[in-house]
Amino acid sequence: MKYLGAHIEIEGNLSEIPAAAASIGAKAFSFCPGDARRWSLPTYDDSAVADFIAACASFGFAPAQILPHASLLLNLCSPDKRKLSLSRMSLCDQMNLCARLGLTMLNFHPGATLKEMSETDAVALVAESINYALERTGGVTAVIENTAGQGSNIGYDFAHIAEIIARVEDKSRVGVCIDTCHAWAAGYDMSTEEGYKRTWDEFDRLIGMKYLRGMHINDAVRPLGSRIDRHASIRNGTIGNEFFAMLMSDPNIDGIPMILETPDPSLWKAEIEWLESLSA
Repeated sequence: MKYLGAHIEIEGNLSEIPAAAASIGAKAFSFCPGDARRWSLPTYDDSAVADFIAACASFGFAPAQILPHASLLLNLCSPDKRKLSLSRMSLCDQMNLCARLGLTMLNFHPGATLKEMSETDAVALVAESINYALERTGGVTAVIENTAGQGSNIGYDFAHIAEIIARVEDKSRVGVCIDTCHAWAAGYDMSTEEGYKRTWDEFDRLIGMKYLRGMHINDAVRPLGSRIDRHASIRNGTIGNEFFAMLMSDPNIDGIPMILETPDPSLWKAEIEWLESLSA
């Protein structure tokens, strides 16, 4: 079964998010448990936490269908020691909040070298940061998102992610989220049957399908290999409809949250309906 949804933000009231997701026909959702603009987390009392958990249950969202997204402030390979420390502590705080909310995953971008270190050193530092967080938290899987490779971001190459996972000590608590726009921008062409198979075969060979915990389902504004992270609405980008048809009929992608991060929330319901029609 395909669990489609969207990244939903309702500032200050977590318990409204499941209802908002259900209103667009979602079977999964994402949200940011932290604050994209601050290192500190919002304060949620026990009653707010209980209301969120109850709302998830009421609308039929199990933890496996919810893929929270960490703050974009995180840089787990920052060459600045202070920002690296802040990133690590923030990752721990957000994972602990997810655990408190009854959730089992937290998705994040690995980070950027800022052109002050090699990609090899950055990969090792990200793994060290994940180990730091896993040692200080419990019950939540660290889900690494692939990137478009814009600027000095690492994680655009499946080999980067494979090496990070190889260096993570507790492999039972690490996973991967594949963003379709990012993969396209990084040069992974899944728009044809041959390219689709080749990309997933490479993912499985280097990383392993067992680590796939979720996907971000986005079209792309820029062409293949642009290394520019610009999401487009489904059917309004450069990837092409054939890719989405192959994805929705692929049994290897069943059972994970598939989250829209497309730019127009007013289209989410229609995008979900169209995607679901491809697997009907």
